[in-house]
Amino acid sequence: MKTYLFFLLSLAGLFLQNSCSIQNSSFEREVQFNDNWKFVRADISGAEKLDFDDSDWRVLNLPHDYSIEDLPEKEGVKQIGPFSEESAGGASTGHVVGGTAWYRKHFTLNKTDADKIIKILFDGVYMNSDVWINGHHLGNQPYGYSAFSYNLTKFLNPVGEENVLAVQVKNEGENSRWYSGSGIYRNVELIKTTPIYVDLWGNYITTPKVSTEKATVNIETKIVNSTSENEELNVIIKIQTANGETVATSEKMVEIESSKSISVQQNIEVLSPKLWDTETPNLYTAVIQLKNGSKTVDQAQTKFGIRSIEFSPEKGFLLNGKSVLIKGGCLHHDNGILGAAAFKSAEYRRVRIMKENGFNAIRVSHNPPSELFLDACDELGILVMDESFDQWQLPKKKDDYHLYFDDWWEHDMEAMLLRDRNHPSIIIWSVGNEIKERGNESGLKIAAFLKAKVKEFDTTRPVTQAVCKFWEYPKKTWKNSEPLFAQMDIQGYNYRWQNYEEDHKNFPERVIIGTESVAKEALENWQMVEKHPYVIGDFVWTGMDYFGESGIGHNKLKSDGVITLPPWPWFNGFCGDIDIIGNKKPQMYFRDVVWGNSNLEILVHAPIPAGEEEDVSFWGWPNELKSWNWQGNEGTPLQVSVYSRCDKIILELNGKVVGEKPVSEETKLTARFEVPYQPGELVAIGFMEGKEVVRQSLKTTGKPAQLKIVSETENILSDENDLVYFNIEVLDENGLLIPDAEIPINFNIRGKCKLQAVGNGNPTDMKSFQQPKVNSYRGRCQLIVRKTKDCSEIEVTAFSNGLKSVNYKVSAN
Repeated sequence: MKTYLFFLLSLAGLFLQNSCSIQNSSFEREVQFNDNWKFVRADISGAEKLDFDDSDWRVLNLPHDYSIEDLPEKEGVKQIGPFSEESAGGASTGHVVGGTAWYRKHFTLNKTDADKIIKILFDGVYMNSDVWINGHHLGNQPYGYSAFSYNLTKFLNPVGEENVLAVQVKNEGENSRWYSGSGIYRNVELIKTTPIYVDLWGNYITTPKVSTEKATVNIETKIVNSTSENEELNVIIKIQTANGETVATSEKMVEIESSKSISVQQNIEVLSPKLWDTETPNLYTAVIQLKNGSKTVDQAQTKFGIRSIEFSPEKGFLLNGKSVLIKGGCLHHDNGILGAAAFKSAEYRRVRIMKENGFNAIRVSHNPPSELFLDACDELGILVMDESFDQWQLPKKKDDYHLYFDDWWEHDMEAMLLRDRNHPSIIIWSVGNEIKERGNESGLKIAAFLKAKVKEFDTTRPVTQAVCKFWEYPKKTWKNSEPLFAQMDIQGYNYRWQNYEEDHKNFPERVIIGTESVAKEALENWQMVEKHPYVIGDFVWTGMDYFGESGIGHNKLKSDGVITLPPWPWFNGFCGDIDIIGNKKPQMYFRDVVWGNSNLEILVHAPIPAGEEEDVSFWGWPNELKSWNWQGNEGTPLQVSVYSRCDKIILELNGKVVGEKPVSEETKLTARFEVPYQPGELVAIGFMEGKEVVRQSLKTTGKPAQLKIVSETENILSDENDLVYFNIEVLDENGLLIPDAEIPINFNIRGKCKLQAVGNGNPTDMKSFQQPKVNSYRGRCQLIVRKTKDCSEIEVTAFSNGLKSVNYKVSAN
C-alpha cells in the first residue's frame, strides 16, 4: 500500500512542484482542470455512478469553498449568510457549517491522449474525500491539507467518449480548531504523460555549494518506465534564468528496466549565480528532457532558487552567509471573506501584504499550505516554516486528524515533503504544533519518527516543533520540555520568551525561535532577537486576522466576566496585526515602530465608561484607533499613546502643547498622555537629541460626504478566474478618511464577471459575503470581483444614501 501511495504521490506532484507550462502540444503534461464542475451541497445516493443524472446541479469553477456560501433559510434556526447556530464547530470554526457535498466533472480525452498515462491531481480537498472515475472508486483522502493523486488510465473510456469524475466531500463533526472551509478549495490538474516519464515530485534540487562566483546544483530525477521493454535514455538538463537564458547544461545516458523506476543524479555548475534571498528572490528553472534516441519522450520543469542556509547559536540564521533576523507572522490558510478558496490572486495578495508590512517570514499554521502560496513566497521573497500537523494521536477536537494519524501520517508527511522541498522559501520544517503528547514517551517516539521521515526526503533543512507550556498537565514544568527539545534541530517556543536566556545558560547548543508570540509582547520578543544570536526570530500569532477561534483577540470590560471565545456574533479571531481585508490594525502600527519601519505612530484609546476597566485578552490589543473623532466626549480625558523610537515626544492639540514625555525601550517605546477631548487636530512631534525628526497628526473629520473606490490592480490579468480587489473608503467633504464611519454601502457590477465576496474588518458583523451590500467598518470595506471568460472590462459603482455614487473601471491588458 505504501509503495502504491508513494507512486501516486510522486506522479501527482510533478505539476504542483514543477509548475510546467510546456508550449509544445506533445508535452502538454499538466492541464488546468478547475472549470465546469457540477456541484450539489447534499449527500446523494448513487452520485458516483457514470450514468447519474446531474443535469440540475449547479455549475461552478474551482477553487470552491461551500462553507462560506449562504445557507438556505431554516425555520426556527438562528442563521445569517453562512453562519448558523447549528454549526458543529461553533465559535472554533466561526459558526459556519460543513456537511457532505458532491462534485462531478464530465470530460473527454483528445486523440493526442491515446496511449498516455492519465492522472488526476488535487492540491487539497477539505476533507475526507472519496473519488470515483466512471463509477470506479479510486480512494479516500482524510487529511484536508495534503495534495494527492490517482491514476485514471485503466478506468477511462476510449478517446472521444465521455468520462465522469465524481468527488464526495465530508466535513463532519468537530474536526478543526479554526475555520477550515469545505470542498475542493485548491487547484485540480489533469496530468498526461507518455509511458516513460519524470515522476511526480520526481525532481529533487539542492544547492550544496553556493557563492557569488559559482554554485553547484545537484538534481536528482526519478524516472519511471511503465512499458514492457528495457529502454536507454539520455537525461538532458538545462538550467534557465527567469528570462529563459540557458546558463548551464548537463547530459547523462541511463538504462532503465521495464516496469521499473530509477533515480538519476547530476551535478551542474552555475557561474556567477543570481542568489535567492528576501530582497532579490531570483529563481531558476531546471528543464529536464528525456530522449530515447532522437525522440523526446518527456519534458518537465522545476523552479528553484540558489541559496544557502545555516543555523547556529553563535551566528544565528545565515542566508547566503549573511545574518537575517526573522520577522515572522503565523498565518492560517483561509483568505478571509473568500473563505478557504485558494485563488492565485488571493494567495499572492496575502504574501504581498505581509511583506509590505515588514514581515520577512511566515509560519504556515498548522498545516501545509497551497502550492500557489509557496510559489508566491518564492517569487516575492518570504521565508517559510512549513508545518505538517496540529495533532498526532491525542485529540484537540473529537473528530480531528487524531482519528487518522496512525494510518495516514506517513502518507501525508511524504506528500508535504515531496511537493514542497524544492521551494527556496522554505527554511524550516515543523512536525507539529502544541502537540498534546509532547511531554509523554509516546510523543517522543512519534517526534522521532516524524523527524526521521523529514530527513529521509530532505537533509538540507532543520526540523522543529512548536512547544508551549504544559497547561493541560499541571504537574509538569518547563523542565519537562528538555527531552523533546533535544530531539529537534531548532527549538520552537510558543509564548516563552521569558525562558530564552535561562535556557541558553543550561543548553548553549540550542537555536531558539519564537514560533508564537503575542502583539502585546512584540517589543520584548524582538529585544531577545536583537540581543542574542541564538534567538533567530519571532512569529507573532497572527500576522493577519482569520475566521474561527472567534474573538480570541478580543478586548472587553471587566464587568463582562471571564470570556475565552466570545459567543455569537463573533466569527473572526481578531488577533492579527492586519485585519481580514488587509488593513493595518493598531498593533501593526506598534510593530512598525518596534521593527524600525516607522519613527512614530499615534493612537487614541476609545473612552471607557466611568467605574469600568478594560480587559484585554492574551492575544488582544487595547481598543485604540487612529482617530480624533470622539463626538459626545468633549472634555473627557482620553488616553493618547505615542509609539516611537525618538527620545522625546511633544503632544499638541489645536496648536497648543498639552504634554511632553521621554520615550525609550524602558518606557516600551511608548509615551502616554491624558488629553481632554475637543475637536480639531492632535499632533505628536518626535525629537532626537533636541531636533524634530518626525510628526504625525490626527484630525477630526466631518460627516460622510463621498465614497472612494480604488482597485488593487489597474489591469485585468489573463487568468480566466482572476480576482480584482476594490477597496472602498468613506470620506468627508475634505477628502479625509472617516475612521469611525459605519454606513451601509451598495454595489452595482458590470462586465463579464461575478461578485465573489464583500466584507469589512469587523469581527462581529455577521452577514452574507455574497450579496452586493456591506457596512463600512472604521471607514473601510472591500469588494472582490471574479473575472470570467472573455472579460475585457469591469465597472463597479458604489452608492450609499445621501452620498454621490462613485464608479471605477478596470480594463484588460
